[in-house]
Amino acid sequence: MSAELSSETVNDVEGTAEAERTLTALVKAAFPHETVPDTAYARTAAVVQKQAEASTWMRLKLAQGLDSLQALAGGRFEQLSAQEALPILLRIQHTTFFGFVRQTVVVTLYEDEEVWDALGYEGPSFDKGGYIDRGFDDLDWLPDPRIEEYDGEPLQEVVSDLPASASTSSTRGAAVPAGQSRARAGRVGNRRKDRA
Repeated sequence: MSAELSSETVNDVEGTAEAERTLTALVKAAFPHETVPDTAYARTAAVVQKQAEASTWMRLKLAQGLDSLQALAGGRFEQLSAQEALPILLRIQHTTFFGFVRQTVVVTLYEDEEVWDALGYEGPSFDKGGYIDRGFDDLDWLPDPRIEEYDGEPLQEVVSDLPASASTSSTRGAAVPAGQSRARAGRVGNRRKDRA
């Protein structure tokens, strides 16, 4: 692959098996999970390619990004381990290409039910009656769930000692006639009407 990409080259890069393998390897390196099967990563990479097809500009960025990955990896990005791929990912992390891949993968990969199974997520519950009716207290995904009950004395209810006639309205300052300030009415500061 070359640094200069014509529209013919862009179309050639997109559909190649090499491009698919490189993109799948990128998704797997950027979102590594030991239990997630390669098929989920491949499906996610296919969605990234399909999303890029909607825009000539994104198709170009995808082709350039895949080309750059291969150049940075010496033509063998899909053969790198996650540890070997990390420095390359750090070099491209602020590119439009990687941003597009990342935002598409975050949504697509973690919507995949095969990924849910691999990560131990039971899926959404709104369509099954909510969490209350579906294992709300199921904490088997935690190493050692602990729920402690309060064994102390019952809490006392605090009741106000104020008489019923004492309310917030009686403790509030009286209304000031229109056109007068509280200072002129003798309600603010040390000034009073009789001292004026």
